[in-house]
Amino acid sequence: QVQLVESGGGLVQAGGSLRLSCAASGRTSSAYAMGWFRQAPGKEREFVAAILWSGVSTRYPDSVKGRFTISRDNAKNTVYLQMNSLKPEDTAVYYCAAAPQRPTALTPYYSSELYDYWGQGTQVTVSS
Repeated sequence: QVQLVESGGGLVQAGGSLRLSCAASGRTSSAYAMGWFRQAPGKEREFVAAILWSGVSTRYPDSVKGRFTISRDNAKNTVYLQMNSLKPEDTAVYYCAAAPQRPTALTPYYSSELYDYWGQGTQVTVSS
């Protein structure tokens, strides 16, 4: 059992920055990786970032690479998403997620189906 709670969303102008937090509780030691996803109105859920809980390895899609950074604080069981140079197309509800199993060819690290635990989401709105 893992519970996740996101915070830090809000309204920001294009070019600005925002830092999201994801506080985890429960059996966090069972999580192989943590990830961030986002979903805009009328759009499918999109992979944003992932980090191995036991290592430093991170993964990003081209859409956010160089602008977003995922990090962790194991002592606090917290994962962060630092978002810089925000664009209007970044507007979405952002979710953090925990994966208790290793990725496979059918469920890679960027697949939402790999993650069993999800937070409630936090709204990020970027104005132009």
